[in-house]
Amino acid sequence: MGTRMQIDLNCDMGEGFGPYRVAEDEELLGHITSANIACGFHAGDPRTMDTTVALAAARGVTIGAHVSYPDLVGFGRRHLQVSPHELITDVTFQIGALQAFCQRHGTKIGYIKAHGALYNDLAVDATLSKAMATAVLEYDPSLPVLTLAGSPSLDILGEAGVTTVSEGFADRAYTSGGRLVSRAIPGAVLTDPKVVAARGLALASHQPVNAIDGAPVTVDCESICIHSDSPGALTLAAALRATLEDARVLIASFR
Repeated sequence: MGTRMQIDLNCDMGEGFGPYRVAEDEELLGHITSANIACGFHAGDPRTMDTTVALAAARGVTIGAHVSYPDLVGFGRRHLQVSPHELITDVTFQIGALQAFCQRHGTKIGYIKAHGALYNDLAVDATLSKAMATAVLEYDPSLPVLTLAGSPSLDILGEAGVTTVSEGFADRAYTSGGRLVSRAIPGAVLTDPKVVAARGLALASHQPVNAIDGAPVTVDCESICIHSDSPGALTLAAALRATLEDARVLIASFR
């Protein structure tokens, strides 16, 4: 018998602010195995972080610190110019804040994932990747970092001594070079449940997916992301989970 396929499903969580709720976090937690919880720099606040950590802990979902540029107004999707020291201290601050709530609810941070513009910048910027490595290693060298499959950041983080987990996206379009298509381009975000589910199964099965120009692109990943703020995110997550389970893919946290 062959080895059963296994994949982690992660989702961005806690991205509300104050009374504003942008996603169905509690319902989404029933479909995923890892929760990337906003740490206050692109979204989230103390009450939102506390609530989201509690919900994830109750579900037994692995918690990740979803760190960002300091960009609440731009939801962390603006490319800011920061020095390595700024990134190290900003990331350290965010991890520490989330860990405090994890401690309150008897759980702990299981991994780190950058958000938005920082995520995309890390994928191609060696200086930022080295600064991220420093922040993680100085905080807790056992914490893995989720990063874009096929990107130089995997090698840079790995060479620095950071454990990496490669990530694919079921609800985002890819370029033929394996990068994410800019959200400014029509078609960058996928919203058809059948398309998203089929893409997720292809990713979990290590099969090529179609880039936005139709070219086949192979994305070798260990975790698949669904964005909680995508239109119909709950439906997308449910369809993806059901499709993977029907195909007998084991859905489990990489932790």
